[in-house]
Amino acid sequence: MGRPRRRGRDIHGVLLLDKQQGASSNDVLQKVKRIFNANKAGHTGALDPLATGMLPICLGEATKFSQYLLDSDKRYRVIARLGQRTDTSDADGNLIETRPIAFSADALNQALDSFRGTTLQVPSMYSALKYQGRPLYEYARQGVVVPREAREITVYELQFIRWEAEELELEIHCSKGTYIRTIIDDLGEKLGCGAHVSFLRRLQVATYPVEQMVTLERLQQLQAQAEEAGRPIGEVLDSLLLPMDSPAQAFPVVNLSAVAAGYLKLGQPVRAPGVPSSGLVRITEGDAHKFIGMGEIDAEGRVAPRRLVVEMPAVIDV
Repeated sequence: MGRPRRRGRDIHGVLLLDKQQGASSNDVLQKVKRIFNANKAGHTGALDPLATGMLPICLGEATKFSQYLLDSDKRYRVIARLGQRTDTSDADGNLIETRPIAFSADALNQALDSFRGTTLQVPSMYSALKYQGRPLYEYARQGVVVPREAREITVYELQFIRWEAEELELEIHCSKGTYIRTIIDDLGEKLGCGAHVSFLRRLQVATYPVEQMVTLERLQQLQAQAEEAGRPIGEVLDSLLLPMDSPAQAFPVVNLSAVAAGYLKLGQPVRAPGVPSSGLVRITEGDAHKFIGMGEIDAEGRVAPRRLVVEMPAVIDV
């Protein structure tokens, strides 16, 4: 019996999608996967349907390294609707409380300053964090509140943009695991009027170039042009992809000889010159510095394999 045919292409890389408002992250992920005709795809941390902006989508072997983007810093532009609180802390939720807006500019500055730096945040019940194997939002939709531990987050930068009547606009650069909806809900409580997110845009993930974002509409246009011209979809779209190791670009690189790389691919730790004393490393091979995966420096100073790229053999039709 022959090898079963794959349903799509073995295409590897990262697409910086500019997600539109109203779509779920999984919906746009599946559409991107179909447009590229990719075998495998995954996103790097969901954006709420309300939110727009940068959603890195990993294709093929790049999905193995998406975790490093989940752990990266993010930057957001947010508009808060003051005087109204919702059950989801955003405009998609149900209004549960209305209060007058009666704080001063000084009170606002003091409240904003309390979120800067490292603090503890209790995640929203309407989040994808899991409790006993189920996402919190499933409990919330049933009206059930479950225990949630406060988690340490860091707000590296919180810029005040404007305050006009019931709208407050901010830009926030924060660490992984930070819920902007929760910051706005907590801010509304500090100000005594309540608040929820009416607009949210993710401006950046890690250090990915903002100018390389592409919308789903643009991808669909390019797909249609390729079909009309009878060109393979890869000729039109693959140049939009960033390298598969770009999610791990912050880690130091260790280059191995072909011989050492061969042993590493068999699961054996190897020695290499110029390795750091500890931690994770990006591993490349040979003069071409071909990315072959992630490794970790063991107690003996060797590079041990952590997660390697699978090199697919060529499929020969007979």
